[in-house]
Amino acid sequence: MYQSIAWYATLFFVFLIGLAFAFVYGESRKLKEYASIQEKGYKIRKFYFLALVAIMGFATSLSLSRLPYHAQHALAESTGKVVDVKGVQFAWELSDENFTVGEPIEFRVTSKDVTHGFGLYDSDLELIGQTQAMPKYTNVLSVTFDKPGTYKIMCLEYCSTGHHVMIKDIVVKPKGGN
Repeated sequence: MYQSIAWYATLFFVFLIGLAFAFVYGESRKLKEYASIQEKGYKIRKFYFLALVAIMGFATSLSLSRLPYHAQHALAESTGKVVDVKGVQFAWELSDENFTVGEPIEFRVTSKDVTHGFGLYDSDLELIGQTQAMPKYTNVLSVTFDKPGTYKIMCLEYCSTGHHVMIKDIVVKPKGGN
């Protein structure tokens, strides 16, 4: 949806810019005071305008095609395990704590009290995913664990004096393993 809105908004504004150029071009042709200079200038201006439109069109299509929204929707629609996560001062509550390598997980993250930051870290404490945990709102984080081990969920948003203890370990088991 957001991808489509971005495309339509861009096309609308490009159309408005084209109208403005067409208006200025039409109005400037009415002046005949500098006819000999205008003839050469109009050829250069027309080439410059078409080159600018081509460059901007290419840049627009290149940048809009890389917007992440469509890929996010494709991930969200994939089938996988749904895990409800609730942040509460100063702990994380998960509806399921059994994870396997290669299994797509959809964390649905919310909060019971204040805003928290849901940060998922691997065994080397490198951040692999994050989202906000907010009261009365659910954010989705899709993750597929690619190696077994102990992962940590830590709060990334200062939530009061016990913020530093808001850590939960989760264990990801190998495929077909115990």
